Amino acid sequence: MAAPAAAAAQELRPIIAAAPFTTTLSNNVPLAYGMNATETAQALGAPLSYISGRPGEEILLALRSAGGSGFFERRDRLYLQFRAGRLTGWKGDWGRNWMWQ
Repeated sequence: MAAPAAAAAQELRPIIAAAPFTTTLSNNVPLAYGMNATETAQALGAPLSYISGRPGEEILLALRSAGGSGFFERRDRLYLQFRAGRLTGWKGDWGRNWMWQ
């Protein structure tokens, strides 16, 4: 006859919550309305280039590298609208794909 094993309490492991689905998207842009140009450039990790408009009411451009294959680098354009020095909107422009013409 086998001896009964001593009952031991199992330790509970902490529950690790997975990141929300939206943080894993490839098109997740870390922008928020009201950012100034410096905060926007830091959030995107890309310098901003002037396109048009007077100071404080301008449209700026960020060229974002989206990786791509080892042969072709993909660079997406992101236009940013500022009013009173604060970010009020943005629009991505992926242009035409020259490869499929």
